[in-house]
Amino acid sequence: MEHIVVLTGAGMSAESGLKTFRDENGLWEGHDVMQVASPQGFAKNPELVLDFYNQRRRQLQDAKPNAAHKALAGLEKDYKVSIITQNIDDLHERAGSSRVIHLHGELFKVRSTYNPSDIKPWRKDLHLGDTCERGHQLRPHVVWFGEDVPMMGKAIDTCQKADILMIIGTSMQVYPAAGLIHYIPDETQVYFIDPKPNITGSSRLTVIAEPATTGVRKAISLFNL
Repeated sequence: MEHIVVLTGAGMSAESGLKTFRDENGLWEGHDVMQVASPQGFAKNPELVLDFYNQRRRQLQDAKPNAAHKALAGLEKDYKVSIITQNIDDLHERAGSSRVIHLHGELFKVRSTYNPSDIKPWRKDLHLGDTCERGHQLRPHVVWFGEDVPMMGKAIDTCQKADILMIIGTSMQVYPAAGLIHYIPDETQVYFIDPKPNITGSSRLTVIAEPATTGVRKAISLFNL
């Protein structure tokens, strides 16, 4: 069975009402990203950081998978599909995708500040004083700037087995995720879907300058497997 690997970014979930990571002036919901997405920011003002992710978590409760999420899930009827997402939402899973690698963590999970492998589901607000069994503060299970990306090895291994790579809603400017394209086999066809693409097409690369909901279906119609 042919293997389709999909790399998704913030543009994938934008049509579900979730705001992209940061706007043109580098702010995320009015905050400098280093205030709310770095270990230093958490150490300086943990209440601000926890409140920020509480708001994101509440927003995600009301969001729903869009047509692009559902189209990718539908591909599993005929192909092996692996999704590598930079998004911390669970919309791929809710749409029905069964193989999802979260490079940057998951909003509906928290982990211990003492033991990073002590991870648990969490859908309510997280506050100072919410602790793990050993009494250490819990934090969002999100990869912040300056932290390791523990799922990167699995993502690289997945890309090395791709017959087709779809890149959806990401500028491919954030590393290490942007480097994943260098691990696919030489003969792998690549489909780049973004309303404002920053690359040009080639014999191996098809650029579709559309939002995810229409671009994904157009890419699928072009598959030559």
